[in-house]
Amino acid sequence: MKNAFLFFALVSVSSFTGFAQPNQQKVFHDDSTKPVHKFLPDITVVGRFSKSDYQQLPEVVGTSIYAGKKNALIVLDNVQGNVVTNTMRQVLAKIPGIHVWESDPSGIQIGIAARGLSPNRSWEFNVRQNGYDIAADPFGYPEAYYNPQLQAVQRIEIVRGQGSLQYGPQFGGLVNYILRNGSEINKKFEFETQQTVGSNALFNSYNAIGGKTDKVHYYAFFDHRNGDGWRQNSRYYTNAGFGTITYYITPEFSLSAEIMRSHIRSQQAGGLTDAQTQLDAQQSFRSRNWFDITWTTPALIANYQINKNTKWNTKLFATIGDRNSVGYLQAVTTRDSINPATMEYNNRTVQIDEYRNYGLESRIMTDFHVGNMENTLSGGIRLYTGTTHRRADGRGTTGSNYDVTVMGNYPRDIDFDSRNAAVFIENIFRLSEKFLIVPGVRYEWLEGAATGINGYTGGQPVYLQNISRSRSFLLAGIGAEYHVNSSTEFYGNITQAYRPIQFANLQAPPTTDVVDQDLEDAKGYNIDFGYRGKAKDFLSFDVSVYYLQYNNRIGTVTVAGAPSYRLITNVGSSTSKGIESYVEFNPVRAFTGSTKADLIVFGSYGYTHARYSDDHKDAATKGKKVENAPEHIFRGGMTAGYKGILLTAQLSYVAETYSDANNTITPTSNGNNGLIPSYIVTDLTATYKFSKGLNVKGGINNLFDERYFSRRAGGYPGPGILPGDGRTFFISVGAKL
Repeated sequence: MKNAFLFFALVSVSSFTGFAQPNQQKVFHDDSTKPVHKFLPDITVVGRFSKSDYQQLPEVVGTSIYAGKKNALIVLDNVQGNVVTNTMRQVLAKIPGIHVWESDPSGIQIGIAARGLSPNRSWEFNVRQNGYDIAADPFGYPEAYYNPQLQAVQRIEIVRGQGSLQYGPQFGGLVNYILRNGSEINKKFEFETQQTVGSNALFNSYNAIGGKTDKVHYYAFFDHRNGDGWRQNSRYYTNAGFGTITYYITPEFSLSAEIMRSHIRSQQAGGLTDAQTQLDAQQSFRSRNWFDITWTTPALIANYQINKNTKWNTKLFATIGDRNSVGYLQAVTTRDSINPATMEYNNRTVQIDEYRNYGLESRIMTDFHVGNMENTLSGGIRLYTGTTHRRADGRGTTGSNYDVTVMGNYPRDIDFDSRNAAVFIENIFRLSEKFLIVPGVRYEWLEGAATGINGYTGGQPVYLQNISRSRSFLLAGIGAEYHVNSSTEFYGNITQAYRPIQFANLQAPPTTDVVDQDLEDAKGYNIDFGYRGKAKDFLSFDVSVYYLQYNNRIGTVTVAGAPSYRLITNVGSSTSKGIESYVEFNPVRAFTGSTKADLIVFGSYGYTHARYSDDHKDAATKGKKVENAPEHIFRGGMTAGYKGILLTAQLSYVAETYSDANNTITPTSNGNNGLIPSYIVTDLTATYKFSKGLNVKGGINNLFDERYFSRRAGGYPGPGILPGDGRTFFISVGAKL
């Protein structure tokens, strides 16, 4: 396998992933040759006539500025991978440095990160759908429990560091899922279906309708997926429905209404120790653990082209979510077995969260002239309110099926509140036809509070400390681009970022923990500098270096005294620096000029050097490596195409990493901490298009049946090692009518 890795690494020079279709002389178009300045509707695919799955975003899209930023665009129709189960190592293969937690291969929970940050439910990214928030709470609890079905996604926009100016937290930047809405359909009615079967009783049925007239475009889908999972006790199903309609009141002014409803239920196989993983990674010792999520995201969106130079966009949105879990949460070293005294299982633990969030964002984009040069100004406001009602540690039933019935009161019954108001402004100053700078500022006001019962002592409730945090601060940044020629450019930026105090930091048990009255939000900055572009229609690349400073990290230290206590405080800083490079090459086009057949070789490589500061208050972590931050991540492969046939082989290599900040090497007996070894996974995917409307697709994930894991969980859905899937296959048939 290591030889295979070296082979892929050596050939990973790059190109454009376009393929000639029957009777098509050339598929490479100017719309994806170079990022250019132009207004595009928010829900229109950038470069839709291209066959590339990876592109750079233009300088301006809709009311957003992407000039000077490290960015990428993934076009889902062109992805050669398993999008049915949201296999992110394939979908994001060409985004360098993306660390994927592959602990939920059903695709229900997506965990991604970059630059040494935590992949935990993508919470270091600002995760959005159609430009609005979909996380549990983007400030106090930014975990993305819900992710859209990728078959319904037109494109994924990813912006590193400087995304904080337009979108606020987090340090990781922005991940924005743009859903299909019917604007790409060129007739009044179209029906689409994709039916998939695969290993471990996988079944997926995706069915959609859409269309467009002069005044209206619409799209609706229903998606069902179920399977038994590769491991024991890992059954799941998902049902999701979405509908959107856009009405053009005038050619310049449109209103859109949309709503997504998703329900997910999965059996959680639990964690394993290292010895259990080596013996049989498919085994499970938790048959009574369940996870249930219901997520609803309605939105109203207005777009107004005020004049040829000015565009306005406003979104009114909500996230209405319920997260329920029930299970036996003891370490895997404690058996979940029949209690001899009662001849029943022990009671399970029930956790219930309700999220009720509402927001408004309004943005304007306008062009203006200074001398002979055209400049672009983007500005906007944001208002947000969110409430999380958390009931935790309830005494559940002794049963085995999903049942969140609780006996008695919840020991913890807490309300968390978030309030946010923000305003931002960013401007492209074109100093010449080749050189532009992009300064910007963002002002944030943020308030977080927690009230309620945090346990019982002697039968009496213990109330949370009276905690409320209100603060305001200013983020600033500046980016630049220098266009070497019509298709290549240098770019760079330095931008401040922040990560708010999390709800968990306000949930200190008063009998043992104290929250520092001077506790601050984590703050820092990102720096990027790179060179990107294309050479004709056979080479594309983006090579950059970065520096991420993460100050005021929040943690817990023990304070000596009589008695001693645990202090939740800002414990220190971490620094990440490294390389993010992507290159793609088409030797057939380069050396023969032919477009009848293609051979594409691609590779993305991320190097991360992430360390805690030497002045860290927790002495055990001073100068040590940041956990869950592999130094090397490489993904590469080859795609061969002729007429309607595409065949892709892809390899993913992830270096070893630590699971905890103490850099524990020898695994603990419960599997919670210890080294996470490096691993290599190889995937094959093939597609054949019979016609424009009929296709068949199949693939083998983990071709060589590698045994690996990317995560050790300290709690739910573990605790312990969560193995990745062994070899699996899928086959899918799709049609458009």
